[in-house]
Amino acid sequence: MKITEHIQCLAAEGGLLADAAEQAGAGAPVPTCPGWQVRDLLRHTAMVHTWAAAFVTEGHTAYVPDAGEPDLDGPALLDRFRAGHRHLVEALERAPEDLDCWAFFAAPSPLAFWARRQAHETTIHRVDAESARGGPLSPVASGHAVDGIDELLTGFHARPKSRVRTDVPRTLRVRATDTGTVWTVRLSAEPSAAVREAVPSGLPPVDCELSASAQELYLTLWNRRPLTALTVTGDPDLARVWRENSSVTWS
Repeated sequence: MKITEHIQCLAAEGGLLADAAEQAGAGAPVPTCPGWQVRDLLRHTAMVHTWAAAFVTEGHTAYVPDAGEPDLDGPALLDRFRAGHRHLVEALERAPEDLDCWAFFAAPSPLAFWARRQAHETTIHRVDAESARGGPLSPVASGHAVDGIDELLTGFHARPKSRVRTDVPRTLRVRATDTGTVWTVRLSAEPSAAVREAVPSGLPPVDCELSASAQELYLTLWNRRPLTALTVTGDPDLARVWRENSSVTWS
């Protein structure tokens, strides 16, 4: 996806998140984030948006910690979320292509990193807000879902802090049935190594394969849908290794 597409997605997803949060109410529990209420979701996402925007607008070339979550609630918190989201979108829209700032895994450019990361951050938390509101979820476009799976497998879980590991080498395959996109993920005692297959047919067998539409894979790999949403072939224990160890936390 292009940077402009990620920014457009970020803008749309933030609007959906705010609308769902308003409809649910600040005290509504968030089923996809046990222990959270909508106010916790809004405070967290508002903080992340402000933190990300600071790298883009201030050009920090080293890690800078966040400034903490806003101590607000109710309509004031929702207004703060909307303002921070708007500021992030505008910061990315105005940023130069040669923006130089810190990013926490490889990308074509820092601007590409932050536009992509915040588009997916906001999409997943929009799903959280809609789960709190109840009713059907807004769809995730297949191209956006594929990009998000790619970011998760080849970005997040290639980092040293990833806990998706196995005592002996194992191989997991992830297959999007609607787009034909396939990833092979090699697991071991080291951080995983994921490859998006250029030729997704005639591949060698693996220990376990997870398959579904790109949207279902995206939401399940981010632990927003149960493993039963996927077709699991091969060793189901390997699917559970993912489920039990793949959570991406803020700290």
